[in-house]
Amino acid sequence: MPEMKISFLGTGSGSSTRRAHTAMVYDCDDGTRLLVDTSSGNSVARNASDLGMSVADFNIVLISHHHPDHMSGLLFVQFSRFLERPEAPPLDVYLTYEALEWAQKMCAANYLNIFEVNSEWAKNSDGREVIRWHPVATDQEINLGPTTSASCFPADHISGAVGWKVESSGISVVFSGDTRYNPTLVEASKGARLLIHEALRTDEEQDYAKNRGHSTSGEAARTAAEAGVAELILTHLDSNYHDNPTPLLDDAKKHYSGPTSAATDLYQVIVSS
Repeated sequence: MPEMKISFLGTGSGSSTRRAHTAMVYDCDDGTRLLVDTSSGNSVARNASDLGMSVADFNIVLISHHHPDHMSGLLFVQFSRFLERPEAPPLDVYLTYEALEWAQKMCAANYLNIFEVNSEWAKNSDGREVIRWHPVATDQEINLGPTTSASCFPADHISGAVGWKVESSGISVVFSGDTRYNPTLVEASKGARLLIHEALRTDEEQDYAKNRGHSTSGEAARTAAEAGVAELILTHLDSNYHDNPTPLLDDAKKHYSGPTSAATDLYQVIVSS
């Protein structure tokens, strides 16, 4: 039976104090490995190492949007990867055109193993490509492996923000990205095996979450119920709920009766078709 392993390298919100920022690894049944968002700093390398992975083995990255808690770790991923595999082909990064504009600015401002950058690639001082950009449009299907494909859809967060749907060997996994309650996400998630959805706060704090472009756990659960997904995992939790996510889970269970959990850093789950 086909399987996909999801490893959560970071599950905290942008203001997180006790968790790493958002990053996940999808190990697909056909051997394709995807890094979904890149956290910040060296969190990806550190937490991947704790799970027995190396950044040297990351070849494909999907970016949800350009906020630094989701994208700034890309600099350290490509740098650590180059140090371990200097002859490796460039890191393939899939992102929206708007996120690409900010990614270019980020690379130009930091020069961490990047000497020159444009809308197609980033090169180091030796002229070697270390990143290859792949700007994508929403609903564009991207073939990433023998049986693995991905497509993105608009998120209600900031301009250019998206969520990602990955399908591999008959398994469909949807990541909400940062978003308010989003009917487009419901449509993209219909029939998915797993929905990974941000949940910044509880329903009582809905105004707080909405004003910051985020969802409550109840809204995540409503999305799961309306889409008919088989399982829901909450992530991107605010610091108030790092030690005790029970209030988030209690709200979610009011709206969705399927299996529901709150991810923690280094949490791993295997989903099958």
